[in-house]
Amino acid sequence: MAAQKSFDIFVIGGGINGCGIARDAIGRGYSVGLAEMNDFASGTSSGATKLIHGGLRYLEHYEFRLVRESLMEREVLWAMAPHIIWPMRFVLPFHKGGIRPAWLIRLGLFLYDHIGGRKLLPATKTLDMRRDPAGKPLKPLFTKAFEYSDGWVDDARLVVLNARDAANRGAEILSRSRVISARREGKLWTIDIQEGKGGPVKRVTARMLVNAAGPWVDRVLSNAVGKNQVHNVRLVQGSHIVIRQKFNDPRAYFFQNPDGRIIFAIPYERDFTLIGTTDQDFTGDPKDIRITDAETDYLCKAASEYFAEPVRREDIVWSYSGVRPLFDDGASKAQEATRDYVLKVEADDGAAPLLNVFGGKLTTYRRLAEHALEKIGEAIGNKGAPWTSKSTLPGGDFAPTGYEAEVAALKKRCGFLSDRHARRLVRLYGTLAGKIVGDAQAIEALGRHYGADLYEAEVRYLIEEEWARTAEDILWRRTKLGLNLSGAEASALADDMQDLMARCVA
Repeated sequence: MAAQKSFDIFVIGGGINGCGIARDAIGRGYSVGLAEMNDFASGTSSGATKLIHGGLRYLEHYEFRLVRESLMEREVLWAMAPHIIWPMRFVLPFHKGGIRPAWLIRLGLFLYDHIGGRKLLPATKTLDMRRDPAGKPLKPLFTKAFEYSDGWVDDARLVVLNARDAANRGAEILSRSRVISARREGKLWTIDIQEGKGGPVKRVTARMLVNAAGPWVDRVLSNAVGKNQVHNVRLVQGSHIVIRQKFNDPRAYFFQNPDGRIIFAIPYERDFTLIGTTDQDFTGDPKDIRITDAETDYLCKAASEYFAEPVRREDIVWSYSGVRPLFDDGASKAQEATRDYVLKVEADDGAAPLLNVFGGKLTTYRRLAEHALEKIGEAIGNKGAPWTSKSTLPGGDFAPTGYEAEVAALKKRCGFLSDRHARRLVRLYGTLAGKIVGDAQAIEALGRHYGADLYEAEVRYLIEEEWARTAEDILWRRTKLGLNLSGAEASALADDMQDLMARCVA
């Protein structure tokens, strides 16, 4: 089989790190290909707590470099994508005799406020929970709290927008395409890629291979590259539950548990509350990840220690789990394993180089990509300078504080959209929301109504522009409307997908 294309760099993995590296590389002038075996962000990158944060608890493990880099990235990423990233205030209640003394929390928050170049985000303050509205949902035991700043991100959209921007700049981005083998032939990698399940196999070559397969990074080394006895990552399961709105406040809560771990309770998709995460070692196949009964009980119990009204199993409307591929540093507990990333290049005797990406988190993906490009430049020659810190992702070309103005502009142009619908479209698509609506003059012109405020025009856009191929892609990754549609409505969308794809992709 002859190679069909040759690239400077070929990336395995369509999570946040793989898509971020592909975008940075194509923007510097490298030719880039990327293959993701499933849908973008279908693994770890959509299983997060969905925060752009410094990682306050990482200070306890002395990960000062990681925390500082993360804190510095918060406002950079907010400016890059103000439609899918926005500031959020976090309330950290405490009481005498708690797991951490007040002086230690104050010290941590002082560092948090001052080591990360904070400019737009407000500083920490102390709350009297007997007077502040944040105290109302909690037990009266918690009379004081600290309130600090971090950020929220739509994680799956962050991934797909990086992939979309890379493709817009000329990268070849392949979803649902599995790398079945990668072998060195002189100074090139020869890579065989199978499209879909049992589909045709095509061959490409590349000067450098990037293994950014997340939880499957060791498996790629074993199965595709042919290495034996590899063990670089520690798989850690993190699970979350979603319940009906527990409190009517835009702020989130940071709860400290007696076992030393922490959980968040976060306003989610307007009508819900997200509670998580857990931390436990995982030994199975990452594709089979599911929340366990023990994790469900743990999250309900931990949240109920704080909320006046307990969180019960019957309150749960959805749950999800992710596998974090942490670099195996030998830590004794899953929650103590480093969240920092490690980049390793293999280029023995002048052979075609391989870059393996271990660990990482949403907040630091852009810096990880910059560091990866430094190593790529050392291996195959530099092209272009760092550029992403001042860039915007698709739809994010408006001021960080300009969301309300964008909503007002869309509503003025499309008076038939409800306020809720317009806000959701701008939150997901930013300045590209108008492409979905087109020149429609009435809601009926958006095509079939699938439930909530999902119409055919948006589905078509996601198929044509964002590689959506199944109802799950649309309802649980590109949007979170799976929380709002009934089973019958979701089934109707699934039934229509093949016909819509035939018309959109042809």
